[in-house]
Amino acid sequence: MKNITIRALAKDDLDAVVAIDSAIEGHARRDYIERRLTAALREPALHLQLAATEGGSLLGYVLARILVGEFGGPQPGLRLEIVGVRSDTRGCGIGAQLLHALMTQAGKRGLSEIHTAASWRDHDMLRWFDAMGFALSTDRWLECPVEAGAYGAQQDASPQAIEGDTPGLEINYGTAAANDFEKLARDCADVRSMKPQDLQAIARIDRTITGHERSAYIQGQLAEAMNDSAIRVSLTARLDDTIVGYLMARADIGDYGRTEPAAVIDTLGVDPAYAQRGVGRALLSQLFANLGALRVERVETITAPRDQVLLGFLLDAGFKPAQRLAFMRVISA
Repeated sequence: MKNITIRALAKDDLDAVVAIDSAIEGHARRDYIERRLTAALREPALHLQLAATEGGSLLGYVLARILVGEFGGPQPGLRLEIVGVRSDTRGCGIGAQLLHALMTQAGKRGLSEIHTAASWRDHDMLRWFDAMGFALSTDRWLECPVEAGAYGAQQDASPQAIEGDTPGLEINYGTAAANDFEKLARDCADVRSMKPQDLQAIARIDRTITGHERSAYIQGQLAEAMNDSAIRVSLTARLDDTIVGYLMARADIGDYGRTEPAAVIDTLGVDPAYAQRGVGRALLSQLFANLGALRVERVETITAPRDQVLLGFLLDAGFKPAQRLAFMRVISA
């Protein structure tokens, strides 16, 4: 195949992308893919989505999203969400061409790494990652079953303060001062669904934690939380009639090849002035209650090895290592 053209995915490519994806996955994910394409058109600065075509026919595609702080990451990078090639054109290097074009465009935007993940059972994808130069990342995926909202008493009780907790982390889980099993964690704060008008308060907390002005990033995250998830699960927490914490999460079918509904926590921030008061735990507790009612099966998130306090907190809250491996590739110049 000599006349392959790499271009940006367009709205008119939706049917072809869904058809290729359905052949790969064995079921249709039209709603999810349509949301990703729509998000890219609405926020082009936060997405890279490419198509490989020949003679006007779509042969393959790649969908990626720019990371500007998710999971507490300090450096901007790229999250590879979906890559697919039409079955009758596999083995011709189309996936490699798409990845090379993706890295070229990412490099022009100042991005240095591509991050992605796959189930350890997805052997075809693991082999492709290996051939494309990906390596295992030091990041660790964690998951916790929702179990119809049965966020157990041990997890839901207001926890003891975590030794060594530092307010400088972007993901900063506040904790309460006493372990009261008669009181649900979500009762420690007024937890509500996130709304667009919460932007200013969320940006203020983020600025306090990170020391940087990232209103544009927060606005993009808020737009995704409001519009790009099959189920809206992002939350804010109030104390003293003020927003003092927030949790941004997505609940969808599709990311990284998922075949069942799962929620992914991207960012959770607590105003350092309200640390040790159970704000983060209240947000987590309410998230599980909401997801249980919506029949979402599990919650996932990712931690970096430097975040030992966060890792310990999540494990204490019932999270365990996921059956998903994290991968990273340096973006070549």
